[in-house]
Amino acid sequence: METVIKSIFLFGIVTSVIACNNQSNQAKEPADGVVSDALPDIEPLVEEVLTAEEQAALTPDEVISLFREGNQRFMSNDLTARNHSEQVRKSTYAQYPKAIVLSCVDSRVPVEDVLDRGIGDIFVARVAGNFVNEDILGSMEFACKVSGSKLILVMGHEHCGAVKAAIDDVKLGNITSMLTKIKPAVEMVDYTGEKNSENPEFVHEVCENNVKNTINQIQEKSPILKEMQNNGEIKILGAIYDMDTGKVSFLED
Repeated sequence: METVIKSIFLFGIVTSVIACNNQSNQAKEPADGVVSDALPDIEPLVEEVLTAEEQAALTPDEVISLFREGNQRFMSNDLTARNHSEQVRKSTYAQYPKAIVLSCVDSRVPVEDVLDRGIGDIFVARVAGNFVNEDILGSMEFACKVSGSKLILVMGHEHCGAVKAAIDDVKLGNITSMLTKIKPAVEMVDYTGEKNSENPEFVHEVCENNVKNTINQIQEKSPILKEMQNNGEIKILGAIYDMDTGKVSFLED
C-alpha cells in the first residue's frame, strides 16, 4: 500500500510539472495574428573611453550641446543603456572627462542621469547649496588644468533645502557656518515680495543668484580657471535643474 501511495504521489508531481511547462511554452508562443507584448532586448551601449586626443579636440560648446541632448533624453525617459561593468574596466587606468559639474548633495538630483552621462564622462563635485571653497576650487583646477575638462557647470536646483535654510537663517552645528557661503545670494536678490522660504518665487531668485555668485567666486578665487576661461580653453556656465520636469535650464539661455 505504501508503495502505491508513493507512486501516485510521484505521478501527480510529474503531471503538474509537465502541465506547467506546456503552459509556459504556450505563453512564449503568441497565437497567429497576435503581436507579443514582450519587451525587445536592449543591447547595452559600451562607449569607448575618451582618449586624450579626442578630449583635446572637443570644444566647450560641443560639451554643452552633449549635455543638452542628454538632458532631453532624460526628460523623455530614454536614457542610454550602458554596460557599466565594461566601462569600469575600460576606464581603469586613465580618464579624460569632458567636464566637471558642481551640484548640490540633494538625493533628488542624480547628476549623471540628468545629463545622460556614463562612467568616465564627467567629474562631479557635490556640496549642499553648490558653493565653492578651496577644496572644490582645487578639484576644478585639477579637472580642467590637469585632466583637460572643457566645461565647469554649476548646477543649482529648485526646492533646494540649503537655499531655504540660508533664507531662514538656520542655526545648527556646522550647518551654520556652511550657510554663510550661500547667504550672499539672499542679499543679492532685488525683490519686493515676501522674502521667506515659503515663497517659491523668492526661493527661485535666490537659487539662481547663488549659482551666479558661485561662478563669480570661481573667477575671482582661481586665477588658473579665469585665465583658461579668458583663453577660450574652458567655459564656466550656470544651470538650474527643475525637479518637477527634469529639465536643466542653462543660464545663458
